[in-house]
This record gives sequence, C-alpha cells and structure tokens, in this order.
Amino acid sequence: MSPNTITAEETRDRTALPSEAPVLWHLALVSGASGTSLDAGLAGLKARFAASPALEDVPVRIRTVGAAEGAHRGAVLAGAGGATELGAKEPAQAAASVAFMFPGLGDHYIDMGRELYRDFPVFRDAIDTCADALAAELGVDIREVVFPDPTPAERTAPAPAVDLRRMLGRDSGPQSESERRLNATRYAQPALFVIEYALARLWESWGARPSVMIGYSLGEYVAATLAGVLSLTDALTLVARRAALIDALPHGAMLAVMLPEEQVRPLLGADVSLSAVNGPEFCVAAGPVAAVEALERDLTGRGVVHRRVQSTHAFHSSMMEPIADQVTELARTLTLNPPSIPYVSNVTGRLITDEEATDPAYWARHLVSPVRFADGLRALGTADLLLETGPGQTLSSMATVVRGSDAGTIVASMRHPLERQSDSAVALKALGRLWLAGADIDWAGFPASELDVVAEGATATATAGTGGEAAPTATEHELHGLWAKLLKNEQLPRDVSFFEVGGNSLLATRLILRIKRAFGAELTLRQVYEWSTLTRMAAAVDILRAGGELPREHEGSSHTGNSLARFTLPNGLTVSHQNEAETRHFYEDIFDHRTYAKNGISIPDGATVVDVGGNIGLFTLFAHYEAKDVTVYTFEPAPPMFELLSQNVAEHGVNAKLFNIGVSDTETEANFTFYPRSSGMSSFHPDEDEEKHNLRTIIANQQKTGDADAEVAELVSSDELIDVRFEAIEFTATLRPLSAVIREQGIERIDLIKIDVQKSERQVIDGIADEDWPKIQQMVLEAHDADGEVARLVALLEGRGFTVKAEQDELYVGTDIHNIYAVRGAR
Repeated sequence: MSPNTITAEETRDRTALPSEAPVLWHLALVSGASGTSLDAGLAGLKARFAASPALEDVPVRIRTVGAAEGAHRGAVLAGAGGATELGAKEPAQAAASVAFMFPGLGDHYIDMGRELYRDFPVFRDAIDTCADALAAELGVDIREVVFPDPTPAERTAPAPAVDLRRMLGRDSGPQSESERRLNATRYAQPALFVIEYALARLWESWGARPSVMIGYSLGEYVAATLAGVLSLTDALTLVARRAALIDALPHGAMLAVMLPEEQVRPLLGADVSLSAVNGPEFCVAAGPVAAVEALERDLTGRGVVHRRVQSTHAFHSSMMEPIADQVTELARTLTLNPPSIPYVSNVTGRLITDEEATDPAYWARHLVSPVRFADGLRALGTADLLLETGPGQTLSSMATVVRGSDAGTIVASMRHPLERQSDSAVALKALGRLWLAGADIDWAGFPASELDVVAEGATATATAGTGGEAAPTATEHELHGLWAKLLKNEQLPRDVSFFEVGGNSLLATRLILRIKRAFGAELTLRQVYEWSTLTRMAAAVDILRAGGELPREHEGSSHTGNSLARFTLPNGLTVSHQNEAETRHFYEDIFDHRTYAKNGISIPDGATVVDVGGNIGLFTLFAHYEAKDVTVYTFEPAPPMFELLSQNVAEHGVNAKLFNIGVSDTETEANFTFYPRSSGMSSFHPDEDEEKHNLRTIIANQQKTGDADAEVAELVSSDELIDVRFEAIEFTATLRPLSAVIREQGIERIDLIKIDVQKSERQVIDGIADEDWPKIQQMVLEAHDADGEVARLVALLEGRGFTVKAEQDELYVGTDIHNIYAVRGAR
C-alpha cells in the first residue's frame, strides 16, 4: 500500500460534514378535489408555514384537501424566509413521463450538493457508499475533494461578487487550491459521477423514476449504471481508472463554435476533431492547444462566433486514442448487462442497443467519438418532462434550443455554481414543478395528511373526510357582492382569480377602497394580486381583521401566465391569457382597428408568416384566420407567455412552429426581464424609468381619447399601481439569428414578418442575412426612436427594395414608440 492510500474506515473518521442537522426547507404537495378547495388549502398552508415552519419534521409531505386523490394539484415551498406557492393546476389526464439528463464536466463546482448531503439521508448514503468504494482507487476521500473544509483565508474572505466573465465561462483568473484539485480530471470525473448518481437515487426515493435517460459524456456512465449495464462498483472502477488514464495524457483545448456540423468539419484541419454536436448551430472542436488557437484565429477572421471551453484535455478527440485500447481491456474485465431502462448513446445519438451496451469496445468508441447530444435529445421521443440530474442548467438550455416547441417542461434540479440559492430549496422546488406538470410519480413513500384549520381568523378548509368543500363564510358572501358590482357579473366562481373574470389593476384599486369601507381591512394592490380568488381574498380579509399579517409571496410567483385564465374576444374567439387590459388592447389593434391592413399589409392564402415577439399569440391567430393554409413561425422568449401561446395555437388548430427563444443578430444567451402584469413591455434591454414613463403616458392618452374613466387621472399618479405593474421576473433566454432558423426550416418565401420586440428591433433586422432579404415581401415592426433610429430603419428598408411608411399611433404620443410598415416594391 502506498503512503497516499487510505482505507474506507479512515474515510468515515475523516469526514467532518454534518449529518444530523435539521431539514431547513419543506415542500407540501397538495391534492384537491376542486380548484376552490385547493386554493383555500394553499392559502392556509402558507399561513401555517409562515407562523411556524418548524412544525414540519419531514422535507416532503402530501396533503389532501377535499379528496384523497384530487385532480387539482398545488405545491408550497417553505423555508426560513417564509412560504412560496409554486403554482396550482389541473394536470392532463395522461401521466407525464420523465427523462433524466446527466451533465458532463463543465458545470461542476466546489460544494455542489453540500446541503443535499446534510439534509437528505438517501443522498448522503449514496455519497458515502461511493466514497468508500473509491478510497483505495483514488487515494483520497472524494467527499473532501467536493466538500473541502475552508482554509483560514477562505473563512475570513468576503463573499465574492458576481463575476460576469466567470458566469459566461470566460474566467481566466486564479483558482483556489480546492478548485484546482477538483478540476483535475482524475478527481473531477469521479466526483461528478458520484454527485449525479446520488442525486438520481434521491429522485428515485422521491418517486421520480425515468422512462428514458440521456447523459452528456461522463453523464452516460451514470445512465448506464442506473440502467444496470454496470454495477455501481464496476462503474466507479471504470470511471476512476479512465480518468487517471486521461489525466496522464498531454493537455489539450476545446472550442465551442456557433456553426452547424457540416460547416465546422471543413474548418478543423488534420489535428482538430469534432468533439460534440450540441445543437443546430452549436458544435465543439477539440485538439492540441496550438491547433485550437489556430482555429480560433481562423474563425475570428471569418466572423464566426466561438468561445473557449474551460477544459484541461481535448475530450472526445483523437488525443484520446492512445488510451482507447486500455479502456477496452478495462471494460473487458467487468460484467456488462443489457440495459433495463432505455438510454441514449452519445456515439450514435440513438437509444443504445443491447449489443452496444455489452460490447467492451463501445466504451473506447465513446471516448474518441463526438458527443451527438443534439441527435440524442431528439431520440428521447415523447418524454414530457426533462429533468437535469446534476449541477447547472447547461443541458436544459440545449434541450430548449434543440427540441423547440416540443421541449415540454424542462426542470433543473441543482443550482448554477454562481447562484446563491439553497441546494435543498432548488431540489424541492424542482420536485414541486414535476408534481404540477403531472409527472408519473409514485408518491406512496411520502407522509400524507389532511389539511385542516390554517390560520387564526381564516376559515376552516375541507378535509379528506368531509366529502365536499367548506361553505362560503359571511366575509366571502359580502366580498362576492363587491366583486359583482365592480365586474357587473353575478356568476363568479370561488376559485377563479379576480383578474380572470374581467378585473384589472384599475378595478383592483377601486376594490381596495370598497373592501376598506366594508370591512375596515386595507389590502395593498400587490396583495390583491397574490390573494386573488374569492376564497383566498376572504381569508386574507379575515386575517387582517383579526390583527394578523399576510405572508408575503415570492415576487412574480402569481399571475405570471401559468394560470388557466380564459378570455372571449369580441369576435367570439376564446384564448388563454393573463391580463385582460393587454389582451383587449392587442385585440383592438390587430383585429378591430386592422392597423396592418390599413397600411397596405395583406396575408394571401397559403402565406408564410413570421411572428417575432409572439406574446400570447393574437397576431399568430390573426394570420391563421385572415387567410387559408397559412404557416406561421412564432418566437416568444418568456416561458410563461410561451405556455399561453402554445395553448392558444393548439386550441385553434394553427399550423405554427413555435420557438421559445429570442431573435437577435448572433447566437448567444441573454437576460430577459419579464413583467407579468405588463408583458408587452418585457425586454432584453430593460429601462424601468422609461417603461414607467411610457405606461403613464399611455394611460393618460387613454383618458384623453375617452378610453378610460374619470378615476384614471388619480390612478396615473399612483406609485403603487406602477410599481406592481413592473414587478419583474428574470429569465435566461437563448438568442438566435432569424436567418439561422430560415435556413434550418427551409423557408423559401416569407409573405410577412411582424417584429414587436421592445427595443431589440435593430438586432432582429441585423440577423437577416443578405441572401434572405429577397424572400421577404412585407414587414411590420414596432420601433423605438432613440436618436433617430426610426429614420435609419426606414432608410435601411427602402434600400432593401421596400416602400415604407412610419407613423405613431395616438395612444403612444409622448413616447418614443412608432410603427413601421414595409411592402416590397411600389404601391
């Protein structure tokens, strides 16, 4: 035994991680017989959590409200900061299947999963088992590599600021000693395998079992282990010895290239290999450092977007070939079995066959072949839910791009290395999202309980044994009368939001005044949004009257587009939406005023239409109903709006391809600021002061034109109204040039492009390649006239052969918002 070798018994003594600390986060998965009982139960549960989160002694609990197996589902996540409702919905009749996705190296980081190790025995036991098995092989305790004790300097150092270069994978700064050790291939690969394997076992203990799996590079070893191709002991041996072999090879470099595979291959030369195909225009090249540097210079000269990948070796390249035979011989000493769970092969991009899985030479081919991950994502077939089972969200981003409108629900279950979130909170929130999405999950392992009285002063909710809902309280009866007078509607379901039955922020402000006069309780506008159904609002009023405080919901957690709100347009079409005032405005502009048609824009039968900035899809529906056999390509980056867009397109049978991405002049990612209550002002270039000015101006213009009543003048100056309208949610969105999609989809003619992208119109225009301009017959765009931009866009379009008209709607006078209409040729 070498001096560096340690025994399994020693590793247990040397592990100083906490194991008996209490669970700090709790998730309640709620099942209700009806939306009303569920809504009341969720409200009460949040109040109970807020009052005493320590009442819970287990991390996850199933609660029933009104029925043991309710069709309506909700989820509440509680921690030291209070309770947050993750959502509520009625899932589809068919159970949703789950695919596990296991990442490769790149998103690993010090302390990944440390809180999971502390809080969840299943995760901890799996880590301990793997650490014991690896001790003799590695000569170190892998737990000390992943969860190192901080040095004295690290203990006293201030919390690091967010480093944008590091977030984008461009960090070249110094690493700590712990980071250098973890990043060494001989430790990084076993460490990542152990974390992903333990996380998969945790998900299985929670009842989430995969119908199919896919791994990226090393991640395929985890999938093979869960599928029974390799025993855990054999897998750990293969991973550790393979990593040691790679670590002894000469160093190499890897480069992400934003081009399709057929365009990348001719540029590589003799020494550089295609290492991965991750998307339609996203490949990775790998090889010797000098050769990759030469490729970088060539790509820079060609104007091709590229980025160096942080890596010590050229994985999946010809630089791996010297150890290929050794990997085959190592695999030959192991027992290889046919897979019991389907999973995708990186080598072929298809489901692995029994012959491949049991062939020792397969693992050598896997070592030197490009990772065909984009093909693999398509091979997942009809899996409804994709669960990223490892650190970071890289695979989730790839899946969104590759699968497009077929992406389904994509859930990441561990934080990004630069996110300052609790590991346990992230994992439990992911579990709640699977539950809400209707995952086919066996919940028998969770403690179940009925939900009873939830807050002092609030009503008692129905329980599983009552066989029905609780009757409305006196408060709810009186509140119903207030709603009915404001909304001019007596038919008000108890479990439907005020904003889903005709309410808006202006009416909500009047409602606040009437509630204060009637009950002596004063709700804020934000609380009206958060406690928005009759049952919940009545409970809120009773809590306030009793001297209690309402728990604050997570900003943006309500009214974000994930509701079941329905609205019948004046022309009789029914749509899913989130804000009646916005929906009416968009409807009037598109369908009623027919602004496009009045400016010479027409949609012929058989037309191809591109809708950039689709929102809930009203323009897409307009194109569908305006002419026969229309094909629409619609882009919407905000996930909540994309969900509503998808519902509307499906319900109306529109022939549309939907893309949950933004459109720009380059392949990249960017932060998208989404305003749930003013979605039309959501932007990649947020300027809150400008947006608030525009909203105030628009409301004032509505008053001048008679579209608003006398109370508007007072409301325009209401800071609370404006602040609530601009509470934001941040998303990271993929951006792609329009011409890239035109090329991929084989679009030969575009009869009309509509661009409404809130200050990103120039990037959309610049992303259209010269060869695609002749395909475009008409264009409509909203433009922001910053420093004469409208004039520049008009000149650009005229130079492309269009007759162009620019105008400003009277609603937007006093803002910088204009509309541009362009028709090819003379009129």
